[in-house]
Amino acid sequence: MDEMESTGLPLLTIEWDMMNKTRFFGLSVVHSISLRFFLYPLTVIKTRLQLQKSGQEVYRGTADAFRHIVRNEGFFALYKGFWVNTMQVVSGFGYILTYEKARHILSKNDINDNRIRGLIAGGLGSLVSQTIICPFDVISQHLMLWNKSKRTKISSESSLSSKKSSYHLNIDPETVKRNGLTKTVVTELYRCDGGLRAYYRGYLSSVATYVPTSGLWWMFYPVYSECLVSHLPHNTPHMIIHCTAGSLSGMTVAALTNPLDVLRANIQVRRIKSIVVAAQLLWSEERYRIFFKGLSARLVHSGLSSTFIAAGYETLKRLSLHDEFRDSIRW
Repeated sequence: MDEMESTGLPLLTIEWDMMNKTRFFGLSVVHSISLRFFLYPLTVIKTRLQLQKSGQEVYRGTADAFRHIVRNEGFFALYKGFWVNTMQVVSGFGYILTYEKARHILSKNDINDNRIRGLIAGGLGSLVSQTIICPFDVISQHLMLWNKSKRTKISSESSLSSKKSSYHLNIDPETVKRNGLTKTVVTELYRCDGGLRAYYRGYLSSVATYVPTSGLWWMFYPVYSECLVSHLPHNTPHMIIHCTAGSLSGMTVAALTNPLDVLRANIQVRRIKSIVVAAQLLWSEERYRIFFKGLSARLVHSGLSSTFIAAGYETLKRLSLHDEFRDSIRW
């Protein structure tokens, strides 16, 4: 966190060269997997809500989706695709390294405004991360939607296209039983779309969603931090400020970028060929509802994940400090 002086309460930056990198990345793996395990059910619910077609809703909201999935598919249906999704931890290394290095380079070039540094570095970090993460994202979303009973299958016929598409690939339950769901989905995606493009479908929409999301998160983070510092007592623990600012940033960005996330999910799962076609299709189906589809789940997910990310990131940085810096950092 960048250092700010406001009403006597400094927030000290822990710079990249102040930390033991091996310790930091090791702790990051544990933190990332734990966080994903806790929040993954909300990701599944958000994805299913976003992919419902207007007039054919299976779920009425976040709580109803939770009850419906657990009742009809079992509790572990909330973790469909989890282990594939955890492979995204690898992209986290690229994200953190790019973010920290970009901030360092910007600082060396006399760009010291925390908001600008956060916007640029966060966006670059997400660009690197999405290049690594996209295939795992595509596969895990198909796994999230699989239901062998077909009770939650959602039609995706469109008046804008003469060719029908489906949220579910043409997967035979017997094939799933024989080969496993993950292998079947990977194979069917390759068969349908051919080559690596099958796993990078929606890459541009992912970049268009997550690059601004990441950049805006890191831009709003110091803004909310400064505001909290100016209104909270001087002896307020820094971690409370970090967690609150992170949560507020996450929910703000979630509300601003939700239509982009809906567009991304539909392109990747419905296998729509372009952003323009997807936007036309969703507008014809949803109109202004596109701004609110899955928003409640996304707000809860973003608020919670941002709180844990802020707390975890700052904690990991403190635990990874070289010994000579430990006494100079406040919690």
